[in-house]
This record gives sequence, structure tokens and C-alpha cells, in this order.
Amino acid sequence: MKAKTMFYCTECGNELPKWAGQCPACKAWNTIVEQPAETKRKSSAAVATAGERRGSIKPRLMDEVETTRELRFQTGMNELDRVLGGGAVQGSLVLVGGAPGIGKSTLMLQICQNLCRFAKVLYVSGEESERQIKLRAERLGVRGQELYLLAETNLDDVVEAVTALQPDVLIVDSIQTMYNGELSAAPGSIGQVKDCTMALMNLAKGRGVTVFVIGHVNKEGSIAGPKVLEHMVDCVLYFEGEQQNSYRILRAAKNRFGATNEIGVFEMGDAGLTEVPNPSEMLLAGRPQDTPGTCVTCVMEGVRPVLAEVQALLAPTSFNVPRRTCNGFDFNRANLLLAVLEKRGGLMVSSCDAYINVIGGLNLDEPAADLAMVVALASSFRDRPVPGDLAAIGEVGLTGELRSVNALGQRLSEVHRLGFTKCLVPQRTGAKLEVPDGLQLIKVRNIREALAFL
Repeated sequence: MKAKTMFYCTECGNELPKWAGQCPACKAWNTIVEQPAETKRKSSAAVATAGERRGSIKPRLMDEVETTRELRFQTGMNELDRVLGGGAVQGSLVLVGGAPGIGKSTLMLQICQNLCRFAKVLYVSGEESERQIKLRAERLGVRGQELYLLAETNLDDVVEAVTALQPDVLIVDSIQTMYNGELSAAPGSIGQVKDCTMALMNLAKGRGVTVFVIGHVNKEGSIAGPKVLEHMVDCVLYFEGEQQNSYRILRAAKNRFGATNEIGVFEMGDAGLTEVPNPSEMLLAGRPQDTPGTCVTCVMEGVRPVLAEVQALLAPTSFNVPRRTCNGFDFNRANLLLAVLEKRGGLMVSSCDAYINVIGGLNLDEPAADLAMVVALASSFRDRPVPGDLAAIGEVGLTGELRSVNALGQRLSEVHRLGFTKCLVPQRTGAKLEVPDGLQLIKVRNIREALAFL
């Protein structure tokens, strides 16, 4: 007799009675998978809060709910605390994802150094033995009397250990190695990942344990498993960086207790991760002088202004259709700026191959970098360098006009602090704009005036 199976979408978790090419809920193609239907059972999520929810299920008026502020505590790393919104929240569930070898386990083990001073920490690893974790901790210089290690992949054993030890912080490395013995699916499957995450979420909410969960990523760079996994947790952090580059960027994709546009910068060394408190200076290190095709702009990452170097290279094309390559800059936005530069700026860039790069692994997704990109493209086309003490900030419209951007005062302060003496900005900058002493503002109305000045 054939076992009963069920179908569901790996992107949104929608269940279907039969297989289909496209999910009717999220409209994604080729995301429907088949899995044996589970028999009626007592899930690990229910086991995690057994006895605590019994008799407490009762609706409450919103006016009767206490609105006390969340309890935050510092992790010992200012860059991580900034991304979390000022520190970790007690009883929250944080998901940390990243490519293999990027430093996820190193980051989690390093914060144990400070957490063990005032909290009891349980580090659960399904990929390393307890001896391997201790050797890595000694290499990183991590010591803590209240740090407990557990090498286990069975979720029931992990829940039992949490119940007996009652830690304040739980770190799970990684969620793809955990499994529930009552499920017939293999560890790492979508059903196992969903059930294990649900159990950890009930631990966090029911017992007030702060849970950090490490997750693997797939080929597309998103966290492996169903998309509903990211909806279940309170905070989703992505650890980004190139294997050949020592710098790492921690970015929040979701945060119920803070902003989602903050970043933290780390440097990977032999002794682990080191915080980079001044990312602008790091991103501009080694910048070439008197070289065409480069310009500096200032973007806002949350409340932090960050200076970034934009590079462009234009070369005569040998194809019927010119090539366009972008790294760290939106491809469609680059094509738009190239069209505006030719139509409104008078430069015949349609006959050139365009190669665009942002130094340091940053992804510039705000319009404030438009003017710097146009200046870099024009500099490469005319083979004339941009002054080394000049930065450009502004949004470019389809008619070639320049529009002001938000937080211009903070951007100008960061530009002046890094030693720049001139800044190219739009004509309209706002009524109350404090310009730092020693910084010359060059106000232009459109890209023609900007190129004429340069």
C-alpha cells in the first residue's frame, strides 16, 4: 500500500492536494515538492511548552496587555548590537545566515565571551564535537565559566537539556542538522527545518530564552528551507563577504525590534572577527589618485553615513550590442543613468562597453549614488580624473535634473571628516543645512552643469 503523500511550496509553505508547476499562492514556478504525510502526533513544538500553555489560553483585551519595554542586553560586539537595534532582546529568536566559511560560527562563539559574564549560555552544535568547539574557542581566546557545550542533533534531547539547564541564551549551530525523531523526513528537509524552528520559537517565547540559530544558504544566497522560516523568527541577519576579502558585512533583512537597514562591518583574521568601527576609512583605503573613472559618494546605512568608492570603465565595444556589467550597483539603474548621460549629457556612451564596480562589497541601492555614478562614467569616457578631494551626492532624474536626498547634513559631516574639501550636491538642498567649516558645496541643477564644472 502506497504511503499517503502531500505537496507544498518550498517558497511560501502553501499546501496543495496534488503536484502543480506553479504555486497558486506565491506564483513561483517549480517550487512544489512531495513529502510523506505525517500522522497525527505530538510535535516537538508542543512538547517545548507542555504544561506552560495548559489552562492559559484565554483572549485578553488589548487595553489589559502590559506595554513594558523589551529587555535588551549587550552581546559584547558593538557592530552586532547596532544591527540588532541596540542589543539582543530577551526571549527573541534570531536567525543568522551566510555562505560556508564566512564566519557565522566564529561570530556566535565570540559573543559568548561577553554573554557568559552575566548569563548562562548553552552552545548546541550539530556539526562539531565538543572537543572541536573547545579547540576553536581556545584559538579565538574565548573563555567563560557559564558556557555549556552540547554536541547533539536530536531536537528532543536539546529541549530536554534546555529544560534541565535553564540557560539564558541558546545558540544552535545549525538548524539544518537538527531533526525530530517523530518525523520520517531526513534532517535538513523542509518539514524538519520548519518543525525544529517552531520548537525553538516556543522555547524562546515560553521560557524567555534568547535563541540564536545559524542557517545555511542555498545557491541563490537565501537561507535554505522554506521562505516561511524567515517569517517565524524575530530577526534575520545575513553575513556577507567574499572569501578572498577579509572584510565581512552583517546586514539585517528583518528585525521586529529595530531598523532593517543597519550594517555591521567586521574583519576576519587569524584570531577571529574584529570590529571595524570606521567602515568609510576602510572602504576608501588604497583609493587611486589622479585616475579617471572613480568617484566617492556617501550613502546611509540605517543611521550611519558610509563613504563608498564608485568605479566605472568605458571602452569602445567590438559587438553589435555593448556589454553592461555591474557589481554592487543595480543593473537597471545603471542602464538608466547611461541613457540619461547620453541624452542629457551629450556623451555617446551607447557605443561603449560599460563596467561598473563598487569597492568593498557594498550594494548601493539608494538614489544618492546616482550623481557619483554619472561623474565616474563621464570621467572614464573623457579619460579625465575627478579631483581627489571631491565627493558627489545626489539623485538623477530622467530629464537630467538633480534632486536632493535625505540626511544630507550627516552625509556632509562624514565627507568632511574623511578629509574631502569639495562636495557636488543638487541646487536645492533644504532650508536648514549646516555645512561644516572647510567644506565647499558646489550646487548644480543638472548633470550638464556638473560635467561642465568638472
